[in-house]
Amino acid sequence: MSNVEADPAELVCGDPPAPARTVTVLTPRDVPLGGPRAMRVRRTLPQRQRSLIGAWCFADHYGPEDVAATGGMDVAPHPHTGLQTASWLFTGEVEHRDSLGTHAFVRPGELNLMTGGHGIAHSEVSTPDTTTLHGVQLWIALPDEHRHTARDFRHYAPPLVEAPGATIRVFLGSLAGSTSPVPTFTPLLGAELTLAPGARLELDVDPAFEHGVLQDIGGVTVAGTTLAGGELAYLAPGSPTLELVNDGTGPARVLLLGGTPFAEEIVMWWNFVGRTHDEIAAYREAWQAGSDQFGRVEGYRGAVSWLPAPELPHARIKPRRNPTA
Repeated sequence: MSNVEADPAELVCGDPPAPARTVTVLTPRDVPLGGPRAMRVRRTLPQRQRSLIGAWCFADHYGPEDVAATGGMDVAPHPHTGLQTASWLFTGEVEHRDSLGTHAFVRPGELNLMTGGHGIAHSEVSTPDTTTLHGVQLWIALPDEHRHTARDFRHYAPPLVEAPGATIRVFLGSLAGSTSPVPTFTPLLGAELTLAPGARLELDVDPAFEHGVLQDIGGVTVAGTTLAGGELAYLAPGSPTLELVNDGTGPARVLLLGGTPFAEEIVMWWNFVGRTHDEIAAYREAWQAGSDQFGRVEGYRGAVSWLPAPELPHARIKPRRNPTA
């Protein structure tokens, strides 16, 4: 799923950080997406308190939603530049097609990582057998030296790792003795963790990383701070360990995201990541003109053949430097 809002706000990465705290809690905002089926998602990145966590620059959390009531997901072909999309499901199934020629399915516990680099287009549709849709869509900003890289697609089904009172699936980077073979352009961590009732888990983490803990089901306490459903806890670099506690009577599930601070200036607008307003405007113009920069998606059978880009804002989009703490 992508940022297909009909009237997207300027997304600037990154604004000055909030005053230093052990844990900064980011509250999601509800965002209605465009297209024939207007899904609602809970967005925690980017926002003013924190624009990126490592190179993770976008996080949408959706469901569980009854597909019979909402219509599920149907996102027509749309473009991306300068980023990677990481799709992760808890429940349901989504059909993916892209201009690289990939035809794949997003399934629970399996990573689909698409590299948009110089330009790619893709479509996403929940499958007919999907009754409940529940998952996250994450974006990763590409560093300047790699942001025009060629299109790519990777699929990985990480093994389930047992830890005291918890299970872990590491889809990017390394954690708890498990390492993903999927290459990244900056040091990153991405993992799903499920904690049993009453579990206390202390993880060894890279102290050079900043980390984010996205709450999904149940309740979890991160470094002494309790999260409500859908909230994202941010932790600055510096600590070699991370403590998670589930004081509830049912299981708790979170996503753990991390990476070294991303020091470059980037601009996000609609589905593009660039460095300047003029660059974003050129991407939009190329997409509207049907440029080969993005290629063609074959096999999509939705109500519309492609998603046109919204109008650019009247003011110039200004890049900001990402917070470093």
